Amino acid sequence: MKKNYIYTLLLTIFNIIFPILSFPYISRILGPTGVGKVQFVITFAQYFALIAALGIPYYGVREIARVRLNNKELSKTFSELLFIYVITSVLISVVYIIVVMAFTRFSANMSYYLPSLLIVLLGFSSIDWFYQGIEEFKSIALRSIFIKLICLIMMYILVKTIHDALLYLYITIFSVLGNNIINMVFLRNKVSIGIKKINLRKHLKPLFYIFGANLSIAMYNMLDTILLGLLSNDKSVGYYTASTKITRIAMPLVVSIGAVLLPEISASFHNKDDRYKELLATSYSFIILLAVPITFALFLLAPELIHLVSGNAFSSAIVPMQILSVLPVFIGMGNLLGVQVLISSGREREMLKSVMVGMVLSIALNIALVPKTHEVGAAIANSVTELIVSCVFYYFVKKAFGITFSIKTFFYSILSCLPFIPIIYLLRKSMHSEILLLGVSAISCSFVYFVIKYFFLKDIYTSEIIDKVKVVFLTRLGLKNDQKNSE
Repeated sequence: MKKNYIYTLLLTIFNIIFPILSFPYISRILGPTGVGKVQFVITFAQYFALIAALGIPYYGVREIARVRLNNKELSKTFSELLFIYVITSVLISVVYIIVVMAFTRFSANMSYYLPSLLIVLLGFSSIDWFYQGIEEFKSIALRSIFIKLICLIMMYILVKTIHDALLYLYITIFSVLGNNIINMVFLRNKVSIGIKKINLRKHLKPLFYIFGANLSIAMYNMLDTILLGLLSNDKSVGYYTASTKITRIAMPLVVSIGAVLLPEISASFHNKDDRYKELLATSYSFIILLAVPITFALFLLAPELIHLVSGNAFSSAIVPMQILSVLPVFIGMGNLLGVQVLISSGREREMLKSVMVGMVLSIALNIALVPKTHEVGAAIANSVTELIVSCVFYYFVKKAFGITFSIKTFFYSILSCLPFIPIIYLLRKSMHSEILLLGVSAISCSFVYFVIKYFFLKDIYTSEIIDKVKVVFLTRLGLKNDQKNSE
């Protein structure tokens, strides 16, 4: 599990670095309109791809984790899910083409929408769920990093002017599909794919619930961008994209522990033992430990982050970003309650009910707010929706399992972050370099945060982490001393 988390953390860190290296360059080259246009097309295609997935990326982890020790059942289960995925990818691709051809809003930009069809048609090649289920996080991490490095190099070499938006679209499509294709190539050493004696029917009912849940999640995670583009303009989509890109940079770090623990939690629920309680408590403590200070930092440093990452042309993205700064907490808890508990325990129906509430609320809020307040309204709708969905998740989790989480842990994290306000205020007054301000703020606020939690609040989880780091450090120091003595 430790090795899996190290590789997941490695990928997470790179996923944070990648947009930091790519988006500032792209936003300055293409501007708000160019970024908004490409983002709208990609989001539109990914929406169809998510429908085609039928919830397999979540359901597949659970099912593969249950049979990973039985090679015959592993191959059978994977073949069944892949066959379903191929069928839905082809069918939804047909729907995508019909929609694009039927509406002038899309057909007028056929050079953008037609290449994006590959995201839908080849969606079945996204099989990270299989590698997660068999706990091969190393494969996921190294291949994904390799593809992202290639895309980053291509971006810097090929995208040079505002007229290169189409090239940026091609590179983005490759970043989505490249890793998937490599994973499919290496798959032959893991399982035997066949269609004899497969049973598709047994997967349809749980997939229906997860599909409904994923569709609803997509409605309020992707439809906000689509509605913003339809009800407002490409420039507003560009501002909103800048705010969401930066806000979500650290999101993989917050939910990284969940990706590692998910197979273990699923196995615990399946075996009907109580180990899941300990795993969920660890996941909660980790999420709160990171999500709360990230939220404070995003809100307080929004002006500097927007200007540095996207440029002064994106100043209108500052307020939406401050509104969206609460997402690390809301999405982190949503992942814990929805994915790690409800889906892992086989409660897809409760998951569906929860996110349908979010879907209806999101659509209503976007329609009500976006026409007048544009990107700000989209940000409000997004944040409120994530909060309500997490609350509904918690209602079902507590009702089914009686699981509760420590309010004190959450309160301690907020208390430890309050000094961020005067620290950043004073640094902003004394520093004129945005890069220097961000760097010094990150170091000083992190130091203060952990000092308060460790020495003054005596937070148990923080103490465990720091104690483990101390043991590793002292052990290595001891080994070095032993080597010197032996010499």
